[in-house]
Amino acid sequence: MPNPPFQRSFQFVDLKELPAKPRQSGLIEIRGPYYKAFTVQQLKDLLATWGYYIDGFKFAGGVQSLLDKQTVKAFTDIAHAHQIYVNTGGFIERIVIQDPSNVDRYLNETKELGFDVVEVSSGMFEHPTDFNLKDQIEVVKKIEKLGLKPKPEITIMSGVGGGSKEFGYGEKIKAVKTLADLIEEGERFFDAGAYMLMVESEGITEGIEDPGKWRSDVIFGLIEKFGVEKLMFEISPEDDEARKTFKWYLKKVSADVNLMMNSKNIVEFNAWRSHLWGDRELWKGKKVKF
Repeated sequence: MPNPPFQRSFQFVDLKELPAKPRQSGLIEIRGPYYKAFTVQQLKDLLATWGYYIDGFKFAGGVQSLLDKQTVKAFTDIAHAHQIYVNTGGFIERIVIQDPSNVDRYLNETKELGFDVVEVSSGMFEHPTDFNLKDQIEVVKKIEKLGLKPKPEITIMSGVGGGSKEFGYGEKIKAVKTLADLIEEGERFFDAGAYMLMVESEGITEGIEDPGKWRSDVIFGLIEKFGVEKLMFEISPEDDEARKTFKWYLKKVSADVNLMMNSKNIVEFNAWRSHLWGDRELWKGKKVKF
């Protein structure tokens, strides 16, 4: 049976409401297991309470291969029951370094286990050409042909994707691609059948303590070219950095921006996005008289 329409409490409170699912923009994808253990029961409980505010569920680091098939399918079934798509994460990077001929096996099992979205990423490779664009495009075409949604990841750096704390690159960040490079990649990915681009946070916001040094030129350049609905921006898994970053996107970009974040961030994020709490500007200039 379909879920009943969502109806929040205290409806007289004037908030910025979300459109009903499935949404076309303002999508929030949450990380599942990787940075911490995440059980099937935890997902079930989380979605029973906060599922209305979540659009996607992402496995990170290929950890679906650490679980048995029944458990993976339990995750995807619970997500689907709440109109939430399931994303493979960048597992393809691990598949191809072992044996590129396993890509078809990987994609077929991915479909069998109920995944909807398949990321195609290359950020962990030492050099941009180690998993070249032409080969990534061929994978995108395979994904689209199987009836799944290809979501290629674009990044201005190489050798990243496992978290800035682990790599310790914060003091020596150096981009290996330009905005023009990312736009060209994005155009070719969309031509091949991609439905959205995932924008890696390392070197753009993550690992850069001063927001004044964030690569906002890259963020706004990509939005100008492709539109906010065709891009999803990664939010750092580090707590303090994550909070700073999602608030910046809400203030400087749009409440309709698509973001991928840890599940623990979604409550505070939605309090800010809905104009409920936290943002002191809500109270600026306000006076009360009974």
